[in-house]
Amino acid sequence: MARNIPNWKYQLLKTFTFLGKPYEYSSHEYNETYKNERTIEVPIIWEYVKEYKGKNILEVGNVLSHYFAVDHDIVDKDEKVTGVINQDVIDYKTNKKYDLIVSISTMEHIGHFENPGSWVQPQKVLVALQNLRNLLAPNGQIIITFGIGYNYLLDAHIKLGNIKFNKIACMRRISKDNEWEETEFDKIKNDVYGQPFNGSNNVIIGFLNN
Repeated sequence: MARNIPNWKYQLLKTFTFLGKPYEYSSHEYNETYKNERTIEVPIIWEYVKEYKGKNILEVGNVLSHYFAVDHDIVDKDEKVTGVINQDVIDYKTNKKYDLIVSISTMEHIGHFENPGSWVQPQKVLVALQNLRNLLAPNGQIIITFGIGYNYLLDAHIKLGNIKFNKIACMRRISKDNEWEETEFDKIKNDVYGQPFNGSNNVIIGFLNN
């Protein structure tokens, strides 16, 4: 598990607010969260995982285990480590039904040049989301995070209504010191990846209910 970094700049960034609730920024050395969108994605999704403790949880993309001790199912076709199911999310089948399915900055990579020399697959993310819906228990919930501007096909699916979230929340980066604030979708929907700061300058948190 990555250790927390005592970064003096980060001590100035006490908390950020998401849906009216204060959160501490993540400042871990793994993936250098203090430099990018992981600083808010990790604490937001981890809070929901804690709320569902004791229930069936699936994570798509192996992210949280790099920061916390986890005991939920993880599907990640590329990261070959103990405890991770190495299957493509569109192929993952199980008799288990999940109360919560989470995914941190993974959906924007599905069908988007996944491997060197691979083609774009515009419909693959839609197939993946439908498969995840099929894995939900009654009243189950999917929560995914991703940045607008990285995968133009995913962005188009959302703008055209091909992906219809039950609820959507948005965050945007506002400083070189990686501070973030809540915003509205219309204010970030045309953002360009890597501008004005390196990496994603926004995060969409999408909620899909069964």
